[in-house]
Amino acid sequence: MHPHKFTLWVAIASILMMFAGLTSAFIVKSNLVGWRTVTMPDVFWISTAVIVASSITMQMAVRAFRQRVMQQYRLLTAITVLLGLGFVVLQYMGFHELWKNNIRFIGASGAGQFLYVIFGLHAIHVIGGMVALVIMFGRAFFGRVKQYSPVPVEVMATYWHFVDILWLYLLVFFLIVG
Repeated sequence: MHPHKFTLWVAIASILMMFAGLTSAFIVKSNLVGWRTVTMPDVFWISTAVIVASSITMQMAVRAFRQRVMQQYRLLTAITVLLGLGFVVLQYMGFHELWKNNIRFIGASGAGQFLYVIFGLHAIHVIGGMVALVIMFGRAFFGRVKQYSPVPVEVMATYWHFVDILWLYLLVFFLIVG
């Protein structure tokens, strides 16, 4: 296994442990007296469709890169970046709706606090992925290929799929348990 891929899998394992701990704490705390649930904004469903679409275009970009169809790779990378930005904007809109509904971190009790912490940590990981996507996009259009290696593209795709699957897990978790 390539060292970059191994490092990514170690990082993914540690991130999974963090989110497992947070969702476990949510389950334990949800049995306390005075616990308030949160209704998820509908815009989160749209953002879910957008991030799933971005994962599909990311995988198509990997395939195009492996087949050395660089025009298609560039186009699919650009679409993935735009979809990623769309996800971030839709998430912002969802949190703005929560804020309008008086669901805030400070002064909130129950699911609202956990929602901000857990979704906020996911947002940090998505933004990190967006930075990497933009760098990959820049290299696709402006970089010079010294040595053809699909490893960076595969590492980025694996991470992007991970944040996608993590979002799906968190959304389902809050819908079922929250």
